[in-house]
Amino acid sequence: MKNLPYQPIQFLKVTSQGSELVESRIITEANVSLTVNGEVWLSFRCTPIDLKALAVGFLYNEGIIQKYDDIAIIRPCENSENIDVWLHRPVEKPVHWWRTSGCDGGMTGEAAPIKAVIGPSEVMTTQLILGIMDHLFEFQNLYHEVGGVHCSMITDGEEILAIAEDIGRHNTLDKISGLILLKSLPLGRRILLTTGRISSDMLQKAVRMGASIVISRTSPSSLSIDMAKGLGVTLIGYARRDQFNVYTNLDSLSQPDRLTTRLIGSP
Repeated sequence: MKNLPYQPIQFLKVTSQGSELVESRIITEANVSLTVNGEVWLSFRCTPIDLKALAVGFLYNEGIIQKYDDIAIIRPCENSENIDVWLHRPVEKPVHWWRTSGCDGGMTGEAAPIKAVIGPSEVMTTQLILGIMDHLFEFQNLYHEVGGVHCSMITDGEEILAIAEDIGRHNTLDKISGLILLKSLPLGRRILLTTGRISSDMLQKAVRMGASIVISRTSPSSLSIDMAKGLGVTLIGYARRDQFNVYTNLDSLSQPDRLTTRLIGSP
């Protein structure tokens, strides 16, 4: 059962009208170790699906590999408790791992260098952003089944290139990066959408996969906004089916109906 994305559960549902015993399912949170060249590096706290993509994307985002061909062998165990990776060259395990932002956040070693995407701001329409957010909500299959899970998606604005779900928001981006390498997705316009908060480490992962527009259902952090400005990334938060906030590259939204400035909480 450990290798399933959800587990059966029984709980007492209590309302003002009374209580009832309910049988349902709940998202799986598992510890999955990553072994590189025979040495255990760390354990992911994750939903045990797309584990191959998770390992590949994590190693790419950490700068350990640059392409999928850098990997000689990758074997997720049948019980989903370990991902065994062998590279074509020896690598040193990072001496220190840092837990990234938020409770139960991701793990990272030395920061991998990222390349700025500064250039002419992409012109976006309100319809494009709201439309692809609809796609994100629509294709959260695991979320619709059991809830309690994050989802991220990368698109070129027309087609969905890759989508991943996981209990951890950082894991969804590592899985997306892994899927990009595993599928050999072509370079081009890449828009990243996620249900998770955009912290600086989340933005770094997005830029590593070539995203020039990053859209979240919730909030960016102050550092991620500063970083997005420096890297030329259009950062959008609190995106819903009918609204969103643009934090950087404000002139990239085409033909806004009316531009006003007000302080939230004021009339």
